[in-house]
Amino acid sequence: MPLLGLLYFVNYLDRVNIGFAGPNGMNAELGLTATVFGLASGIFFVGYLLLEVPSNLALHRFGARRWITRILVSWGIVATVMAFTPNATVLIILRFLLGVAEAGFFPGIILYLTFWFPAEYRARAVGWFMVAVPVSTAVGSTVSALIIQAGDGLFGLSGWRVMFLFEGIPAILLGLLTLWALTDRPEDARWLADDERRWLRARLDAESAQVEAAGHWPLRRALTAPRILVLAFVYFGVTYGLYALGFFLPTIVAGFEQQFGTKLDTIEKGLVTSVPYAVAAIGMVLWSRAADRAAARTDGGFLAGESGRRWWLALPMLVGGIAIPIALYLQDPFSAIAAVTVCAVGICSALPTFWPLPSQFLTGAAAAGGIALINSLGNVSGFVAPYVTGGLADLTGSQRAGLWVVGVVTVLAAVVALVIGRRTSHGAAAANAR
Repeated sequence: MPLLGLLYFVNYLDRVNIGFAGPNGMNAELGLTATVFGLASGIFFVGYLLLEVPSNLALHRFGARRWITRILVSWGIVATVMAFTPNATVLIILRFLLGVAEAGFFPGIILYLTFWFPAEYRARAVGWFMVAVPVSTAVGSTVSALIIQAGDGLFGLSGWRVMFLFEGIPAILLGLLTLWALTDRPEDARWLADDERRWLRARLDAESAQVEAAGHWPLRRALTAPRILVLAFVYFGVTYGLYALGFFLPTIVAGFEQQFGTKLDTIEKGLVTSVPYAVAAIGMVLWSRAADRAAARTDGGFLAGESGRRWWLALPMLVGGIAIPIALYLQDPFSAIAAVTVCAVGICSALPTFWPLPSQFLTGAAAAGGIALINSLGNVSGFVAPYVTGGLADLTGSQRAGLWVVGVVTVLAAVVALVIGRRTSHGAAAANAR
C-alpha cells in the first residue's frame, strides 16, 4: 500500500501540476487564455478515455507488475518532455499524449486491490490508496511552488518548466522499482506464510462465488449495462468537483489579491492552496474506515450494512456540492478557504466510498472492463470541468458561474447515487443470502 500510494501521488501530481504552472508563468509565456488553459488541462482526459478499457484488460491478462511498469515509464517520459513546450499547440498535444500514457493506471490499481482485499476492508484500502489525491495537491502545491520559485533560470528554463522536468522524472524511476517490488496475486507473495496465502485466497474466492451466484456478468454486459453508465455518471459528479478545484484553486487563490487585497508570494500561495487538501486527506481516511465498519454492522439503521454504503457516498457529495458555491460569496480569504476546505473534504471522502459499489456485482474480466469504463466515462469530467469553468470565467469575468455548475453537478450525482446504490446493495444482499 505505501508503494501504491507513492505511485498515485506522483501520478496525480503529474496530472494536475499544470494548475500550478498556469498562474505562475506558463499562461503568460505561452499566451494562454482561461479557455485555452482549460482545454490544455482537460484534453488529457480524451486520451485517457480512449485507452482506459483496453489498458485495464491488458493488466488483467499480463499482470499488474509488468503493465503498471509500462504505464509509469511512458507517462514519465511525456511528463518530462512537457518542460520543453514551445507553444500552446504543443502543450495541448503533450497533454493528450500524457492521458494516453496514463490510461489504465487508476482503474488498474482499483482492480488490483480487489485481488488482495476482501469486501469489508475494501473502502479503507481504496481510501489509503486515494489519500494520495489530497496529499499530492497539499504537498505538491508547496513543492511545485518551491521548484517554480527556486528553479527559475535553472538550465536556462523558466521556473514552471523546471517544475515539469523535476516532477516527471520520478515516474520513470518508480516504474523500475515497481517491476521489482510489486506482487501480482496473494498466491505469489513470498512475504506471506503458506497458511496466510491459503486463507486470503479462499476468502476472496468465496466472495467471488457469492457475486457470481447473484448473476454472472460477462465482459460484454459490463461494457453496455445501464447500471454501469449510471455509476459512471455518479463518478463524473464526484470527479467534476475534484478536477475543477484541482485545476483552478491555485488561480482562485492568486485572485485573492484583487478580490480581498491580500498579497501573497509564490510560496504563500502554494501553502494556502495546500490547506483544504491537508484537511481532506485526514477526513478521507477516517470517513472510508467508518464506512467499512458501518457496512459490517447488522444492527439496522440507514448507515449500516451494505445498503448503507450509498449514504456514505452521497452525504459527503452533498456537503461538498453545497459548500463550493458558498465560498464564492464570502467576504474574506479565511472564510473562503474554510468553505473550500469543507468542499474538498466532502469530495475526497466520496472517492473511496464509491469504488466498493461496482465490485459488489463485477468479477474477473467483467470487473476489469467495467471498472475501467466507469473510471474513463467518469473522468470525462476532467475535460469538461476545466474547459467549462475556464470558458465561463472568460465569458463572465468571474469564477462564480463555473463553480456554481460544480455544485449543481455534484449534488445531482449524489441524488443519483442514493438511487443506484440502493439497487446495487440489494443485489449484493441477495447474493449473500444465497
